Amino acid sequence: MPLMYAETRERIAELGKLMFDRKLSDTAGGNISARVGTHICITPRFAGSKYQWNLRPEQVLVTESDGKKLDGDGEISREAKVHYALLKAFPQSGAVVHSHTMNIMVFCCANASMPPVMEATQKYGKIPVCPYATAHSGLLAEYLLGHFNGQDERIKSCGTAVMAAYHGLFTLAPDLEAGFDVTERLDRNAYIILQSRSLFPEHSDPGEAMSKACSDTIARFRADHAG
Repeated sequence: MPLMYAETRERIAELGKLMFDRKLSDTAGGNISARVGTHICITPRFAGSKYQWNLRPEQVLVTESDGKKLDGDGEISREAKVHYALLKAFPQSGAVVHSHTMNIMVFCCANASMPPVMEATQKYGKIPVCPYATAHSGLLAEYLLGHFNGQDERIKSCGTAVMAAYHGLFTLAPDLEAGFDVTERLDRNAYIILQSRSLFPEHSDPGEAMSKACSDTIARFRADHAG
């Protein structure tokens, strides 16, 4: 395969292991895909449960945009249909990172949206939760598409994400590096909210208050230092 595929496959394998080591994914699932020209490179089925995300680059599949496998060791993931649907619907995107990050899974399983409480996550806005749909289903792809609609500029510039109820996080980004970056920042954001509940036990949901305080502080600073 041409060099551009080799580099992308190697990077996907590296990021998969890095995410697993940093508890941004687990053995239960997750997938990483990236657009290369008219083709898509994507992690194989059982990357977590069978290989613990210790993939060789040649295990990362090269496929047509409709899912036909062109090269790679292994089977196409059942969740691949979601990746293909997102990359097709948003041509400005270059990568999809689906993860089961340790801290965000709390929000997914509580079916609760997550406000941005860090300066570094303000640009993503509040991360919504789409309704439950069975993993690997076309309906899950439909729900995710609906929640990503209207976020074209974010997807193009820095990436953004949607949580799937009781399932995990789906990040849609301009490239692999941005996809990893969004995932890491949002998981840290989730950790801060969860930990803040021990600092502010009187608040049932301190995240909203923290998010408003953060955005207001940034706005005041910019107004005071404009020009």
